[in-house]
Amino acid sequence: MTDSPAPSRLVPALIYAALSTSIVSSLGMLLVPAISREMDVSVSNAQWMLTVNLLFGAISTPIMGRLSDGPHKKRLLLVSLTVILVGSAVAALAPNFTLFLIGRALQGLTYGIVPVTIALARRYASADKVQVSISSLSVTVATGLGLGYPLTGVIAGLTDFRVAFWFAVLFVVSAIVVVFVAVPAGPDTQAARLPFDYCGAALLSLGLGGLLLSVSEAPTWGWASPWTMGSFALAALFLFLWVRTGLRLRDPLINLRVFRHGEVLLANATGTGLGAALYIGLSISSLVAQAPLSTGYGIALPVFWAGFVMLPLSVGSFAANRLVRWLSRRIKLTTLLPIGAGIMTGAGMLLWFAHDELWEILAGMVTFGVGMGASYAAMPALIARSVARAELGSSVSFNQVLRSVGASFGTAVSGAVLAANMAPDLHATGDGIRATFAIGALLCMAVFIALLIHAFAGRRRHIGQG
Repeated sequence: MTDSPAPSRLVPALIYAALSTSIVSSLGMLLVPAISREMDVSVSNAQWMLTVNLLFGAISTPIMGRLSDGPHKKRLLLVSLTVILVGSAVAALAPNFTLFLIGRALQGLTYGIVPVTIALARRYASADKVQVSISSLSVTVATGLGLGYPLTGVIAGLTDFRVAFWFAVLFVVSAIVVVFVAVPAGPDTQAARLPFDYCGAALLSLGLGGLLLSVSEAPTWGWASPWTMGSFALAALFLFLWVRTGLRLRDPLINLRVFRHGEVLLANATGTGLGAALYIGLSISSLVAQAPLSTGYGIALPVFWAGFVMLPLSVGSFAANRLVRWLSRRIKLTTLLPIGAGIMTGAGMLLWFAHDELWEILAGMVTFGVGMGASYAAMPALIARSVARAELGSSVSFNQVLRSVGASFGTAVSGAVLAANMAPDLHATGDGIRATFAIGALLCMAVFIALLIHAFAGRRRHIGQG
């Protein structure tokens, strides 16, 4: 393998691979009613197509992140894309709901693709393009969601869900070809060959799996039920054991000692909070867009057009990414986090007080995209600046995991609030919609205020030391 800078096509190839898999991961929320109808299962059972995808994503992401720190980065990316390809094909061909869930589980590896592409970019991109590349790869999650929802809506509106998954197959095949051609061949001679922490991987997988399962299913089981409380307790036990053993190992799955770096801790805490707020905004906006006019808040869009409600999210995140490239040369990355959180707070407040018209939802989505693009672009760059190259993949992947954990909490909380505010026609009441939007807005505001306090405290320390 050559150690010279990779060709200019490397970063676009990585962005395309991350974007393709992000689009695949968006094949879910809009398709739940169709899956319920076609597979002859209840809507609550059909929701498992989202739960199982998130569970396997949370389990696989830290493992893929650690492996991406090793010498076989390209091989890992190609194998992961192949598993996602198989999962998409299984979901498209599944004759029953059980096999369909297996396909959706295999597609969960999409959550771990971005950390792998970031590790490749930091290793092979030229020095002057590393930070820009990491920022661009980080916001592909938002861009992919904004593109994937309209695509899903069009396909579901014109054909059926199986065609949507065949489109996913085509996307992933093209990504495999692009990665095979553009990414330097392995192994990476500069990567450290460290022993893999199998115990840590098992404990973290069980802990995260139990935590996300508890949060996802608590509205169904009941928050105070023995199943929910027992699942939370087991998850806490596994996570405690993971932390305890990880701090004793020389080469753990995720080096928790990097949390002593304030910027790493800041990025991870921000990712968790904003991830929860973002998914509250996305899920409730999608619900409002498709709800009937009789609810008093619904816009009554057919599924064909409902997906386009998320398109401004991509527009906003793409614009923010371009702006971040310019701003990163003039202001500190730590400043971008409160800026992004402040913009997302504005989006949350807008949706809280104004969500009865289509243009209000679209304005909220584009503003969310801008804020998320600024914040998500800064997080991996902050982590990359604070940790050694040998630990970048695992550190960035854990940030991705925390975003997923936040998203799971956000969707679970919104589901619980809506379940407690149901009208006789089984649609959420207007009060329930407003309360859920309020939670998202207040969560964004809490993150924003915390970041401002951190920024002012840091400035005072700097002045005091000067």
